[in-house]
Amino acid sequence: MTGWISPWLALAVGLLIVIVYEGRVIWIGRRAPHRVARDVHAQMRADWVRALAEKPGFEIVAVQTLRNSLMSATITASTAALCLMGAVTLGGSRLAAGLAGVHAPHDLLPLELLQLLLMATLFASFVCSTLSMRYYNHVGFAMSLPAGSPQRQAVVALAVDYIERAGYLYGWSLRSFLSVAPLVVGIVNPVLLPPACACLVWVLWQFDKPGAITD
Repeated sequence: MTGWISPWLALAVGLLIVIVYEGRVIWIGRRAPHRVARDVHAQMRADWVRALAEKPGFEIVAVQTLRNSLMSATITASTAALCLMGAVTLGGSRLAAGLAGVHAPHDLLPLELLQLLLMATLFASFVCSTLSMRYYNHVGFAMSLPAGSPQRQAVVALAVDYIERAGYLYGWSLRSFLSVAPLVVGIVNPVLLPPACACLVWVLWQFDKPGAITD
């Protein structure tokens, strides 16, 4: 009985640690955006788009900057896709065999659930990165229009919205990819999942702390 409860308890505690942390970050971000890095960065990107809309001669610089972001999202998407294919290749047949014997929720084993979460997390990272690439690509078209032109002014609001979405999606793709580490640890030994999730939260906290902001 203990051998059955311990892995499930460890899994529940580990997931709860991450869920509580993410909920706290979202709660703080809605009430005090300046205390969360991703909200500060979203505002910075929006200000960047608005500022360059009135600066002729910076179109090439803007597109080059967006290209760097696009390449970062491309690398994340490619890595997540490769890892997903590896996870399916290495554990897909074993997972399918295990799920074939599941006739009720209590038949599901922690290892099988962790493998499903691993594949779902990698897929989520890939999807978020791909959508981020899509938005960065469209912002590139908008930012390449001549600054100050009527066509540019007509798409400034759209470009601001798209670059904010792209940044948030890229951030979630990285967070999803980082979440793979504790899931892999949990597959090796489910009891180690809570401390691995605590380490993940510490890493995410480093990402979520904004830099010094002066008025």
